[in-house]
Amino acid sequence: MDDTGFEGQAGWAAELCDLCGAVIEDGGEVYFLVSDSSVVHRTDRKLDGKRMVVARGREHGRQLVEQCRARPFVELELWAGKIGRALDRRPEGLRKAELAEATGLTPVEIELGARWKAMSAVVWRAQFGTNGGGPPP
Repeated sequence: MDDTGFEGQAGWAAELCDLCGAVIEDGGEVYFLVSDSSVVHRTDRKLDGKRMVVARGREHGRQLVEQCRARPFVELELWAGKIGRALDRRPEGLRKAELAEATGLTPVEIELGARWKAMSAVVWRAQFGTNGGGPPP
């Protein structure tokens, strides 16, 4: 074991293949960037809508990229994430103009993103209940 607490190449932690879940300890991992509307980067707007995936070789990577291409990219979901990031940074709240400036979204995109978030919460509650699907309190 090295100083990272993981076995494998010194200074590097073992990775897991995002396709098959295999541990990759031999340095054979390959990284890809795929589109994903659920991803909002913590600090860099340019990385919004992009997810890094790890594969055990290029063939697994090709399959991962194809899986990701088959998933819909939902702009409203991305906008909701951008709104959430901006509000997380400003717990005192933001006016519409401030929110537009903080997110880079138009007022219409902000309205639609907020409605998408509200509707996804309604759908989640309908599917799992107000208790998250766990036992009643």
